[in-house]
Amino acid sequence: MQTQSSSAPRARRPNARDAKRAARTARSHSSVPFITRNIPLYEVLNNEGLELLEHNADTILEEIGIDFRDDPETIAILRAAGADAQGERVRFPRGMCRTIVSRSAPREFTQHARNPERSVIIGGARTVFAPAYGSPFVRSLDEGRRYARIEDFRNFVKLTYQSNALHHSGGTICEPVDLPVNKRHFDMVYSHMRWSDKPYMGSVTASERAEDTVEMTKILFGDQYLDPATGKPRTFVISLINANSPMTWDATMLGALKTYARANQATILTPFILAGAMSPVTVAGTVAQTLAEALAGMTVAQLVNPGAPVVLGSFASSLSMQSGAPTFGTPEPALVLYVMAQLARRLGVPFRSGGSLCGSKIADGQAAFESANTLLPTCMAGVNFVLHTAGWLEGGLTMGYEKFVMDADQAGMMHTLLAGVDLSENGQAMQAMRDVGPGKHYLGCAHTQANFETAFYRSPLADNNSFEQWEAEGSKDIAQRANTLWKRQLAEYEAPPIDPAVDEALLDYIQRRKASFPDSNV
Repeated sequence: MQTQSSSAPRARRPNARDAKRAARTARSHSSVPFITRNIPLYEVLNNEGLELLEHNADTILEEIGIDFRDDPETIAILRAAGADAQGERVRFPRGMCRTIVSRSAPREFTQHARNPERSVIIGGARTVFAPAYGSPFVRSLDEGRRYARIEDFRNFVKLTYQSNALHHSGGTICEPVDLPVNKRHFDMVYSHMRWSDKPYMGSVTASERAEDTVEMTKILFGDQYLDPATGKPRTFVISLINANSPMTWDATMLGALKTYARANQATILTPFILAGAMSPVTVAGTVAQTLAEALAGMTVAQLVNPGAPVVLGSFASSLSMQSGAPTFGTPEPALVLYVMAQLARRLGVPFRSGGSLCGSKIADGQAAFESANTLLPTCMAGVNFVLHTAGWLEGGLTMGYEKFVMDADQAGMMHTLLAGVDLSENGQAMQAMRDVGPGKHYLGCAHTQANFETAFYRSPLADNNSFEQWEAEGSKDIAQRANTLWKRQLAEYEAPPIDPAVDEALLDYIQRRKASFPDSNV
């Protein structure tokens, strides 16, 4: 009979302890539709500093102006509201944009989900986590870096659906380059609708694609689409509308913005800024420009449909002055984020920023610390809608499978942080101290026994075992453990139920629309 060498690691078979650990982990990630913040906000500027930056933003709008390219309709709308339009350059009387936005934009709003228990409130003391957005590539330990396919898109929708730490299905999680550019939005929006019941984002790459999103949403929600009390559409979609910084809005983004605003669907107006190239190199300059650009976009939404939900967005990264490459997890963008959050609260609208951003190409130490240096300011500043919470690699060019579950784990920790300190009778634990007394331990006391399963956040990925046990289990690093986790999650995925008639109607709409125009790669 052969005997195993004492130096060879022995594989440990799953046992009852594994099952209990899995159950405890599941309980520690209890599902909530969004985070309600119970700790104070961290603010970096006083009122005098904020007023100065608001003044500078109004100066940009009044003296320099914003270009609205190839969109005479929007220019006519702004001119009719009192702006000065000379060609495509529009200048706004001081205070005009702020007055229009603060007068009608909601301070918070509900984005309704297919499963009402997963509807999210955006604004106020709430934080909503959504996955990363827009990557043409995906990466895994198995295949390395390659172009994304629609199968990857579905996979990430499913992984997001299964994550209790992520509240929102997101939007273009990755670009399925195996589908025609002008038709892939059907498959992406349908994937959110069919393989998840969390809220989702719409297509913005052309106004007609935004219209398709709205029509598919009408099919999905049927009689629920209109609010019987007002006769207006409820908000079921939120979409990302990026300014073409510096100080420019283009017709593509404006077309999608107007389509969604007219349908009472929410939009996130976000200047996408690489400071040093698309804004000044200073924090104060970047903030003033970001606020001016976002105010101009939100003004268009409110003029098109007063009361349409809008979110003030900020995406700012620093730029390497040596290579010209964007950098992430650095102090200056964190300061921009903190200040913009304060300015959004002063304006009275929800705020979007942050995530788990990094420039690293793989899920390594650089990815970890850069992502943490983005996510922590995001949570401390009070961001309401967090895009790019999970999966972001390579400055947004790549969506990582291992990075996704690693980031989702960190987002779970933020749930516990933002929940604050439990001051209930159980949280104070005075009886436990009376029971144990001096010189003993708490391991066996009644309070510990009653709380040990949920007492502390339990990571599904971190290894806290002894060196010998870690070695015996294969000496795996966190990326290898993450590889195992995402595969297991996909294997265990079960689709949420959907009315077959609704699903059939969606597929019929998609088939008819796709057949009505030829494939194109633009």
